[in-house]
Amino acid sequence: MEPNWLTWARKIQAIGQNGLAYSKDPFDIERFEELRELALEILQNYTDSDLPRIRDLFAGEHGHATPKVDVRGVVFNEDAILLVRERADGKWTLPGGWVDVNESPSESVVREVFEESGYQTKALKLLACYDRNRHPHPPHPYHVYKLFFHCEILGGSPSTSYETDGVDFFKQDAIPELSTGRVTSAQIDRFFEFLRSPDLPTDFD
Repeated sequence: MEPNWLTWARKIQAIGQNGLAYSKDPFDIERFEELRELALEILQNYTDSDLPRIRDLFAGEHGHATPKVDVRGVVFNEDAILLVRERADGKWTLPGGWVDVNESPSESVVREVFEESGYQTKALKLLACYDRNRHPHPPHPYHVYKLFFHCEILGGSPSTSYETDGVDFFKQDAIPELSTGRVTSAQIDRFFEFLRSPDLPTDFD
């Protein structure tokens, strides 16, 4: 689903990060630092980003390398789904973002939905846990797990944020252009299936 160079660069970066987390020998530390630098050079070679920007991206990554967690709220109003428009690319997505430390996934998704759409919600069910690499998202430096929660509206009103400049509900046959780095049309279609058949089991991978 993703280019080999990205898989290799991410793996080399993880080996280097794990080695730095556990190694004490100065010669081993030097070798693992070289591995991380090699991963950064691969990413720079295949993307439009400059090396300092990519280095900054990974500068705060310490300890054993693990996937990051992204949460998305799936909110329906009858037969229409809630989407927000990203200021970054002008395209639409399910409200959501990274899970914060000391928050459970369900707490994070409720916070993200409120921050990006203005709606207060309650997480009802985990609809899907997807490995981002196995879905047709554009390349991303991090390995990411995406958790999609069905959320029920409790209150609030539509409101934009510093990340979003549009909030609306869309029927399945009227979905606008999606921010595919965040959600795909196939995933949106799948969530409408959950709406029609709420007893479906949680998807994974």
